[in-house]
Amino acid sequence: MVKEDVQLSSPYGIDSLGFLVSEVESLRKLLLEVNRKIRDLSEEERYSKQFGLLVSIPGIGRISAITLLTQIEDIARFKNTDSFASYIGLVPNFYSSGEKESIGQITFRGQKILKRILVECAWMTIRFDPALSISYNEYCRRMQPNKAIIRIARKLLNRIYYVLKNEKIYACGIK
Repeated sequence: MVKEDVQLSSPYGIDSLGFLVSEVESLRKLLLEVNRKIRDLSEEERYSKQFGLLVSIPGIGRISAITLLTQIEDIARFKNTDSFASYIGLVPNFYSSGEKESIGQITFRGQKILKRILVECAWMTIRFDPALSISYNEYCRRMQPNKAIIRIARKLLNRIYYVLKNEKIYACGIK
């Protein structure tokens, strides 16, 4: 359908429709440019190998992979998965006061964007990775699905660490 095919009774409606159409066209051009830049960045020498490794993990797409790579930079700076998870913020809050200690929900510290991306990737991963899907279903038997997905995001984070550290393509398996 073309803008000229729409019949409106008011000239203001025609103007409004014209503004909306031009806004959608400019957003589409911007989206194409962003996708082109992501593709170019993923093909650069410093990211191409790691990019291929990350997209081999089910649930991690091009945008998620390049965002992770640009934010992490070098996986070697993390000595283990715990320090990597702490950097991202997928660790529980720990409260300690004298003799009282309590462990809370995930911390508010860390890289908020990466944390959100990992949780969204975890939702996709449980659809395509049998091992994580089984784990998610087991967690859901004893906790709420939103809490279970955080645990899956942590498992996904461990897999990302392993794939990048050992430079091996991810292979799906059952446990």
